[in-house]
Amino acid sequence: MNIVRTTLAEMAAFDEIIDVRSPAEFAEDHIPGAINCPVLDNEQRIQVGTLYKQVSPFEAKKIGAALVAENIGRHLRERFLDKPKDWKPLICCWRGGNRSGSMTTIFRAIGWKACQLEGGYKTYRSHVIAELEKLPATFRFKVICGPTGSAKTRILQAIGDLGEQILDLEGLASHKGSVLGVLPGEPQPSQKWFETSLLLALQKFDPARPVYVEAESRKIGNLHLPQAVIDGIRGGQCLSIEASLAARVRFLMVDYDYFLTLPDLLIQRLDVLQGLQSRETLARWHDLVRAGDWQPLVEQLLEQHYDPLYRRSQNHNFGGLDKPTIFASDDLSPAGIQSLAEQIAQSQTAQTD
Repeated sequence: MNIVRTTLAEMAAFDEIIDVRSPAEFAEDHIPGAINCPVLDNEQRIQVGTLYKQVSPFEAKKIGAALVAENIGRHLRERFLDKPKDWKPLICCWRGGNRSGSMTTIFRAIGWKACQLEGGYKTYRSHVIAELEKLPATFRFKVICGPTGSAKTRILQAIGDLGEQILDLEGLASHKGSVLGVLPGEPQPSQKWFETSLLLALQKFDPARPVYVEAESRKIGNLHLPQAVIDGIRGGQCLSIEASLAARVRFLMVDYDYFLTLPDLLIQRLDVLQGLQSRETLARWHDLVRAGDWQPLVEQLLEQHYDPLYRRSQNHNFGGLDKPTIFASDDLSPAGIQSLAEQIAQSQTAQTD
C-alpha cells in the first residue's frame, strides 16, 4: 500500500495532527495543536539507535518494528477506536520517514484517510525560521521603555486588556528578563518552542494596527530573540516610562515578593553579578538579604547596577530613544499602571486619527 503524503500548506484540511516522535522530541517543540502518540518512547528510541550503530541496521529494524507495532496497537485501543470512517488524521515524525509511515500505513489499511506530512517536523521547523525572518518587518512596534522597576510588563499587559495588540515576550519566555528574572517553579521553554509560540503570537496581529512590546535585550533568561524581532523592536517608536525611584522600589517589592520568602535563591541570583560588582558590594547585599532589609537592598540594586546598565544598553540599542514620548508617574500601583496604560493607548490613537 502506497503512503499518501501531503504538504504543510494543506495542514488545515485534517481533523487531527498526530506527532509520533518520542515524548522528549515532542516536549522540545511540535506543531501547535498536535497530539503526541509516540511509536517509540524515549528509552526505546535510544535502544533502537544503539542497536543500529553498535550491532547492525537489520537487528535494529527487527526490534524497532516490533516496538512500533506494539505501540501503534496500544494507541489504537486507547485513543482512536471511536473515530469514524471519514476521520482524516495527519501524521508526522522527525522528517517524514519510517515512524510516521508505519502509522499512516496501518491507519489507511483500517480505512481512515490518513496522510503523512512530507518532510515531517523538520519541514515545520524550517517554516517557523523562515516566517520569523520576514514577519516582524510587517509590523509597527510601539516600544515600552524605562529603567528596571518601571512596571513595563504590567503596563504592557494592561494595554492588552484595553484591546490593543501586545507582544508579551517575557510571558512567552517565562522570565522577567534580568538576572533576577527567574520565576520559581516556572522553567523556561526550549528555544524552539519559544520561537513556535512567538510565531503564533505574530500571526494573530493585524499589520494595519500597532503592536506594543517591551524593550528587551537579545536574551531573555536563557532564550534568544530572533534577529528580525530585535531589529523590529529597536526600530520602533519608544514610549518611555519615567517613574520616581521611590515608586519603582515600591513596585519591585510587590512584583518580586516571592524573593522575600526565598532568601537563599535571591543570594544565589545576586552571585551571578560577580565580576560586575565588587566583592564588598555583593557581601553588603547578602547581609541586607539575610537581615530582611528589602528597601535599601532594592534601592542599591537599582542605583548601582540596573540604572547604569539601562542607560548604557538603551541609548546604544534603541534609536527611538533620541525623541521618546515620555509618560511620567509617581504611582505604579495597579491603579497607577492602569492610568499609564490608558494614557499610552489614547496618545497613540490620537496620533493615527
